[in-house]
Amino acid sequence: MRMWYVYLIECRNGSWYAGITNDLEARYAAHVSGKGARYTRANPPVKLLGARPFPDRSAASRAEHEVKRLPKSKKLAWLGDQSGSV
Repeated sequence: MRMWYVYLIECRNGSWYAGITNDLEARYAAHVSGKGARYTRANPPVKLLGARPFPDRSAASRAEHEVKRLPKSKKLAWLGDQSGSV
């Protein structure tokens, strides 16, 4: 069974992009090559800030929604929180 991940990317303009994937390396490579999300095509990635695993797509989607609502100052702490809370 493949894990799903919520990931954060730092973009060239200083913003952070959050997304989900079940293949982190391939998805980040797509963002870097300009074949990822529309947002990262316009604001190219500088680096992958990190990712947090989830057991399925549904859980990852819910977590992505929650992390996008957090202030930027709390997003890195959220990445490091493996307790399961969002």
